[in-house]
Amino acid sequence: MGVVLTWLRLELRRRWRSLAALALLVAFATATVLASVAGARRGATAVDRLYAETLPATLTVLPNQPHFDWARIRALPEVAALTTFPVSGFGVQGVPPADSAGSFPPGDDEGLRTIEVPRVLEGRLPDPRRADEVVVGSQYRQRYGKGVGDRLVLMLMTPEQAAREDYDSSAEEPAGPRITVTIVGVIRSAWYSEDVGQSPGVLSSPALYRTYPTNFVDPDKGYINALVRLKNGVADEARFRADLARVTGRNNIDVWNNYEKFGGNALRATTFEAACLLAFGLAALAAAIVLVGQSVARYTAATVSDLRVLRAVGLSPRQALASAAAGPFLAAVVGATAGVAGAAAASMWMPIGAAALREPDPGLDLDWLVLGTGWLLTSALVLAGSAAAAALFLSAGATAGRRSAVALLASRMGLPVPMVVGARFALEPGSGRAAVPVRPALVGAVAGVLGVLAAFTFSAGVKDAAANPVRFGRTHQLEAYLGFNGEDFVPAPAVLSAVFAAVAGDPAVQSVEDARSGVAESAGRTPGRKAVSVTTYTYAPVGGRAFPAVLTEGRLPARADEIVLAPFSARDLQVGVGDRISLKGGAKPTRMTVTGIGFVPAGPHNDRTDGGWITAAGDKTLYAGANIAFKFHGALVALRPGTDPAAVAGRLNAAVKAAGGEYVTFREPDPLGEIPQIRDVEELPLLLAVFLGLLATGALGHALATAVRRRRHEVAVLRALGMTRWQSRWTVVTQATLVAGIGLLFGVPLGVALGRTLWRLLADMWPLQYLAPLAAGAVLLVWPLTLAIANALAAWPGTVAARLRIAHVLRAE
Repeated sequence: MGVVLTWLRLELRRRWRSLAALALLVAFATATVLASVAGARRGATAVDRLYAETLPATLTVLPNQPHFDWARIRALPEVAALTTFPVSGFGVQGVPPADSAGSFPPGDDEGLRTIEVPRVLEGRLPDPRRADEVVVGSQYRQRYGKGVGDRLVLMLMTPEQAAREDYDSSAEEPAGPRITVTIVGVIRSAWYSEDVGQSPGVLSSPALYRTYPTNFVDPDKGYINALVRLKNGVADEARFRADLARVTGRNNIDVWNNYEKFGGNALRATTFEAACLLAFGLAALAAAIVLVGQSVARYTAATVSDLRVLRAVGLSPRQALASAAAGPFLAAVVGATAGVAGAAAASMWMPIGAAALREPDPGLDLDWLVLGTGWLLTSALVLAGSAAAAALFLSAGATAGRRSAVALLASRMGLPVPMVVGARFALEPGSGRAAVPVRPALVGAVAGVLGVLAAFTFSAGVKDAAANPVRFGRTHQLEAYLGFNGEDFVPAPAVLSAVFAAVAGDPAVQSVEDARSGVAESAGRTPGRKAVSVTTYTYAPVGGRAFPAVLTEGRLPARADEIVLAPFSARDLQVGVGDRISLKGGAKPTRMTVTGIGFVPAGPHNDRTDGGWITAAGDKTLYAGANIAFKFHGALVALRPGTDPAAVAGRLNAAVKAAGGEYVTFREPDPLGEIPQIRDVEELPLLLAVFLGLLATGALGHALATAVRRRRHEVAVLRALGMTRWQSRWTVVTQATLVAGIGLLFGVPLGVALGRTLWRLLADMWPLQYLAPLAAGAVLLVWPLTLAIANALAAWPGTVAARLRIAHVLRAE
């Protein structure tokens, strides 16, 4: 030990700069890898931790029925807590109406107290007795510049506006009371949450609704819905559904499983973000192993050359190994410690994207499993690498390297000397002191090209989906509500026909869909399988012009006993194309055949991935005997390509009013929430491509430089036999070109295939319509760019080879 410590002190004095550089490299690599892995772990669990800490609602119950008696539901034995909310909201002065800043205020004191108890990130919860206190979402200050202690002015509707079924808050400002309120807290919970690209909301105290009830809902026609927390969670869902139907006499009440409906969407986004972060961390680890490993190997090689002198005077092999590894190990310990500190500091900005909006405990987070394990592994890997390199250098020259078939073939074909020697340098590792890292260079080249192509292919899929809502199943550009709860807004069927005729007659209109929706429940299910609510839409194009529906498999329904199911409804029902299901929407169950899987319109009570398409005849059969003819009635308008939706909406609304549909207004649908979420994951694969590109560049550059340095004796012998300076340069160029060519040959097809595979996985996860992406520009440019970079890297080693002092090298060897 005394010899090792003495040698380490000597190394610290004469080579401290090299050790400091190695420590900094270790610190940067460690911080990058550990921050990515810890961030991935934190993001992947954010949704579940938020649900575990906030007493979330198990179900959302949506009877949409005036004067609904919630006391009977609250009294059911499986109900642990229930809070009501009016299906309306308020505006905020200075906030665009389209942002919907204040929707669904609490209707009683149970909310925020016994159910959906939020994490208070700043301040406190509002006093349920004060109508002038509100809380806001976590992004409110960033978006609108206001936080705890600041004041807002809420704009309520007039009772007349609240009573109007056609009132649209995005087009008409609330004209009721103006209430000055104070922001008392910033919260986060499962129900009161934000999504990427979504405006942060304002949540009022229950006292606001109690004080101004008629400014939210009409006493006779308005309705209140509820959030329900069950005592045993989803295990009580089937029992609750049965009791709900028994108590109300209705089997068509829409019931949402909140974790599946909202948590599932969040989980898809956070899981993918976590996977990208983890892949980024693994790529950084691979780059670190190559780059740090090369630095350790170079440092160790220089140390071993000095230790050979001491071997002659009695230094044992074990002491030589320990002495050679001591310096790198010390640098690794210092660097790993600094890297752990850096990763801990980086946790302040983790997790990213959608997970950041679900994280219940934002800020500093010390994941000691990752940080501690990373510290130990970093130190151990550097120690093992330096010891292995020392052992290799101390025993250099003992074995012969393998020969390359490609180099032998080039020699037998009589190719020029630079091509033969370059092939040997590129493909033959050599042996002893002349060994070069051939395999890391080849693997790095393939990985670099593969990573870049995979990332750009995946990015092409993201850009295509973000620019084409049809990938998410949205094929219409305008929509209008025609009726609700069995009553149309127009006075007579003849007027409704005139409205459709006026819309369909516009030359910019491609097709019009008369979509009536209802809610049916799975019936005749096997024991132990939960009930599933299915929101059905009638597929009834107007005028015989087919409405474009996006199917992932199968065909549209053609008969009364056929149905197309949305992907998640098919998953929940555990059925596929050709299977038969039993649904109950009216007096008795109806057996239906699944003819396809596809997307449906997103409505007030369903997402595009939940529900199904049925025929108009199927709608009459399924809901025969129901207390209402439909739940929602709407018109969807698909426009011809290149048409301006806003301009067409103005024409249609004028034509509709002239036809008697004065309460019908066509407008553009709300932006798809999935588009900003999917854009949010676009940057990580590109960063991953940068790391893999750097890995390939570093590996190839190191291989070229090392080959010239370690094989300078071969080059000197060839120069002595007549190889010119230019041939020496071309030897290195051939080596670089061959390595790059192998990277391109395998990396391009593998990268495109990997990018498409990842995009298909994402398409199935969200889900969305899969079209094989192709980054044509990247595929075409990667060939000349890779070869240009490889030849640029060969410039300096080629110059070194051309300028070798032949006599000096041969005499030294």
